Formats: sequence, structure tokens, C-alpha cells
Amino acid sequence: MKGIIPRMRLRLPSGSLLVVFCFLLCIPGFSAVAQQSASFRQLDARVQALTRNFKGNVYIDAVNLKTGASYSLHADDPVPTASTIKLPIMIELFYEASEGRLDWNQKLTLTDAEKVSGSGVLQELSDGDELTIRDLMHLMIVVSDNTATNLILERIGGNAVNRRMKELGLRETAVMHNIMEPKVLPSTAFTPVQIGMTKIGAQPGNQEWGTGRSCPRDMVMLLTRLYRGQLVSPAASQEMLAVLKRQQERDGIGRDMTDTVIASKGGALDHLRSGVAILYSRGGPLAMAITVNNIPDVNWTVDNPGDILISSLSEVLAQGLASP
Repeated sequence: MKGIIPRMRLRLPSGSLLVVFCFLLCIPGFSAVAQQSASFRQLDARVQALTRNFKGNVYIDAVNLKTGASYSLHADDPVPTASTIKLPIMIELFYEASEGRLDWNQKLTLTDAEKVSGSGVLQELSDGDELTIRDLMHLMIVVSDNTATNLILERIGGNAVNRRMKELGLRETAVMHNIMEPKVLPSTAFTPVQIGMTKIGAQPGNQEWGTGRSCPRDMVMLLTRLYRGQLVSPAASQEMLAVLKRQQERDGIGRDMTDTVIASKGGALDHLRSGVAILYSRGGPLAMAITVNNIPDVNWTVDNPGDILISSLSEVLAQGLASP
């Protein structure tokens, strides 16, 4: 038939395939590659079994930081970040401090106008309270404080975060605007303008991402560089990992891995759950980023199906990518 290229088939005598396979096993490295391929197929089958009938979209990137073994599923597709955007914001803070453009001990003033709903404790504090940038950074990560995040963004600017992420080679990661119920001001055309809107956030079509956008590949790249001490400095990288290890929300990645140290940051929206983490597992340190989007039902309990799926996927990935 015109336009169709026929397949070529090689017919070998009986028993020849066994001879060829035995010969290949004698080639240095072939056996290890074959084993790795089989392991990947097994891991992929387990991931597909978990996600096949899930009502929502799943995005994954994971890598064993010791062996390089990896697994990805739609890892380059852009996704809303929710609170996982707080990891890039923290990284920008450490860069600016190292460059002498930010003083960790500078105090920022909390006002009632700055308070936003959602996670965190600053919305419960008094108008006029002052907190250092270092304390705000800790609150932003450890208890995912939205108000603390906005105070930080108003100090450094979301555009600075976006420039830094571009310099680091990230393709999708960007802050769009401040978090939660943002303040508005009338423009000259009486059109509301969001305070904290970045240049990227103002571009047509980017309103759909909410606070921020990224992709699993970008987040794993950041985690990998943190683990290797390649962000800002080895000491700064270790300090950031120490903060991430104190993060208190553990509904998704590593939910049931109670004996595993985890440096992580999670995120949640009505129809989304997300997590980025380094699992210091027995099978080797594992960097992973998982997002579950378009979850049909709104469920803010610990039994959210997205969190449960992320938990199951993190265990399967930890097992499937473990060092031999």
C-alpha cells in the first residue's frame, strides 16, 4: 500500500535467539542495562496501575540522586504551583542575602491590610507587629504562611524570583502574583490591577496559573542542586534543606514513610494537590515532584484523593528507584 513502509523481519534458525541472548549477556554492561530496563517497566506498570483510573491529571518527575535512576510522566508540562512556589521564593532570598542586597534581620511590618486567608499564623497576629525577614522565611516554608509570603514578595518582588529562575535554567517556573485574595487598586482605566502582578503574570493566558507556574522537571532540578550544594553556596543549600526538613505538612509525599527524613514543600488548591521533596530513603536520596490537577471534588480533609495518590506514588517511586 502506498505510503506504508513494510517491517523487516529477521528469521533465525531454531535456538538461535537463545544463542544471541547468551552472547549479549557476555557483553560488558548489557546485563545491567537489561536489568534496569526490566526494573523501569515494573515501576512504570505500578505507576500506571495507580493513575490509570484516577479522575484527574498526574505529573511526575523523580530521580535517585545517588544512581541517577529516574522516572517521569508529563514532567515538562506546566502546572499551577500553589504553595510549592515558595521554594523558588526562598531560594531568591538566599541569593539576595549572599549578594548583600538583603539583610536577614531587617524587620517588616505586618498590617491588617496585608493579612490573607489560607495557611499560616500571621493573620492571627496584631496589626503593627514586626518580624525579621528570616522569621518570615521560616514561617513561609515551615507552616506555609501566605501572609509571610506576601510580605516577602513585596520586599523582593516576584520579578526578581522569575529572573533568578531563568538564570538557573528553569523553563516554566514563575511567580504570577501575590498569594490569596490579593489587594486591588484602580488603574487609570478603572480596571482592577493586582498588587504583586509580575511581568510574566500580566502576559495573556497566564491568569490561569494563579499564584505561580512550574513543572515537575524544574522543581526536581532545584532540589537536585540544593542536595549537591549548588544553589548560592554549600552552606546556604544546607540551610535551605534544613528549613524544608522542618516543614510541618505531610499529607502527600512520604505520608506513611514515618521512618524517613524528608525535606519538602507541599501545595494545595481546590482541585489540585502538589508536592516537591527529597526523601532520604534507604535506597538512596530521591528528589521528586508530583502534581495532581483537575481533581473533580473539593475536599480539604487529609483524605483528599490527590494527597492519597501522591502518597502512594511516592512510596512506589522510592521502591522502584532504590539502589540495588
